[in-house]
Amino acid sequence: MIDPNSQFFAILTAVGEAKQANADALGIPWKLTEMGVGDANGTDPIPDRSQKKLINERRRRPLNKLSIDPANANILIAEQIIPADEGGWWIREIGLYDGDGDLVAVANCAPSYKPLMSQGSGRTQVVRMNFIVSSAANVVLMIDPAVVLATRKFVTDSITDAINQQDVKQSVLVATTGPIVLAGAQTIDGVVVPVGSRVLVKDQAQGKDNGLYLTTAEIWTRTADADVGAEVTPGLLVHVERGAANGDTLWQLITDAPIVLGTTPLSFQWAGGQNAPTPPVNDRSKRVANTEFVMRALGNFAGGHGILQSRALSVEELGMRLELAGGVVVTLPPASTVPEGSAYLLSAGPSSTTSKVTIAAGDQLAMNNLAVSTPYTFSPGGDVIVVREGSVWRGHLGSEPLKTSKMFNASLTTPGYKFDPSGLIEQWGEVVTTGVANEPVGVTFPLAFPTECFSFIATASSSPVGYVGGEARGRERGIVTSSATLPQVIYWRALGK
Repeated sequence: MIDPNSQFFAILTAVGEAKQANADALGIPWKLTEMGVGDANGTDPIPDRSQKKLINERRRRPLNKLSIDPANANILIAEQIIPADEGGWWIREIGLYDGDGDLVAVANCAPSYKPLMSQGSGRTQVVRMNFIVSSAANVVLMIDPAVVLATRKFVTDSITDAINQQDVKQSVLVATTGPIVLAGAQTIDGVVVPVGSRVLVKDQAQGKDNGLYLTTAEIWTRTADADVGAEVTPGLLVHVERGAANGDTLWQLITDAPIVLGTTPLSFQWAGGQNAPTPPVNDRSKRVANTEFVMRALGNFAGGHGILQSRALSVEELGMRLELAGGVVVTLPPASTVPEGSAYLLSAGPSSTTSKVTIAAGDQLAMNNLAVSTPYTFSPGGDVIVVREGSVWRGHLGSEPLKTSKMFNASLTTPGYKFDPSGLIEQWGEVVTTGVANEPVGVTFPLAFPTECFSFIATASSSPVGYVGGEARGRERGIVTSSATLPQVIYWRALGK
C-alpha cells in the first residue's frame, strides 16, 4: 500500500545496462523510441532490473522528448504525452523501450488515474521518467512527428532552443573597449550599465572569458542565448546599441569551430556600423579603413607629446610628433619590428643642445643618403622625420637633414667651406706670408671646385705696408702676395661653383 514511506524511482533493466555498456564501448548510437505505461494490475510495483515487460501494460507510444538533465549530464529525462481521448485506467508503472523493442528502463510512480472525456474529466497528461546512465553521449531519441503530440512547454522550449542556436543574437546595450572585471555595476564605453543589461565582452586578457553576458550586482552570468557551446558558433552576430566607440555597430565571432565555451578563446571582429575600429599604424591587412586611419595614412600626424625621460619609442607612437627635452635620448625600435614606411617626427626643444636619437643594434641612421654616427645630437629646435627603409632609419625633411644635404653642406672651421642652394660654393682660410716682399704663398682649397673658381681675394689681418693681392690658380689652388717685409697673416676667400 502506498504510504509516506513509499519510494518511487527508475532503473535500467539488465538488458538496458548491457546495451548502455555496449554503446559506450563501441560508440554505437543507442536509440530510445517508445514509452509504455501500465496499471500493474492494481498492485504497488517495485522496479526490477530483471524485468522484460511491464506487469500490465495499458498503453505504448513513441516518446515526445528525451533530454539531458541540465544539472546532471548522466540523467536522462524521457517524456510522453497522453491525449485527453485516451485513458480509463490507473498509471502505476512506466517502461522505456529501445529501437529493438526491448524494455531498457522501468519505473514506478505514485498512482495517477487517467480519465476519459466520456467520464466528464478528460485531460492531457504528461508522463515523465528520470533515470541514470553511465554516459548520455551515445543516446539518440527517435521521434515520428506524425504520431507524437507536443505540450505547449515543449513547443516553447523547442522554439527557444532553435532561436538561441541562431547566429544572430539579441542586441546588447554596450560592448567593452578593454579588459574588465565581470562583476557588479560598471561604466562601459562611456555608458552607465544598469543591472540586468546585456553586454558584449570582447577584450578580456584571456579570450575564453569573452562572450555575451548579463550584468548582475555580483558575478555576471552568460546570457541565456549564449551560455552553451551549441549557441556560440562561428559567425555569431550581435548589434551594439550604445557607446562612445562601439555604439550602433555590429560584431561577429570569428573563432573557428569546434568551440568549447569557457575553454576556447573567443575573438570578435567589427562587422558593420558607423564606428569602425581604427587599424594599427601602418596596418597592411585587408581590414576596413575608417576616416581616422585614412587621414593618418595620408600624412596627417596622429597627435604628439613631449618626452621628458630617455626611453625606447613605442610602436603606438608611430605617426606622432615627439619633442625631446634636454638630455633625453630616445631609441628607435628595431627596424625589423615595424612595417616598411613607418615614421616618427622628432624634434628638440628650442634651446636644447643635448637632445639625441639612437638606434637598435644592427640598424643604421642616415640623414638623406649620408650615414651619421649615433647617438645623433639635435641642433636647438632642430627636427626631422625618420622613416624606416629596410634596416635604415632615414631622415627626411626638417632642419636636421638640411645640415647634411649637399646643397647646405658646410665645414664651419678654418679653413672651411659652405654650399649654397643656388650652386654657389664659398671657401675661406688664412695663410702667413714669408716676410719677403711680394713673394707668393700658395693656398690649397679645402675642396676642389667642381666646375671653376671665379673669385679669389685676400686681405691682411692688419694694415700692411703696400698692398695685398690674391689670384686663383684653377679649381684647387690660389696664391697670395704682400708687399710687407715682415711675416703677416693673410685672410683669403674664394667663390666658385
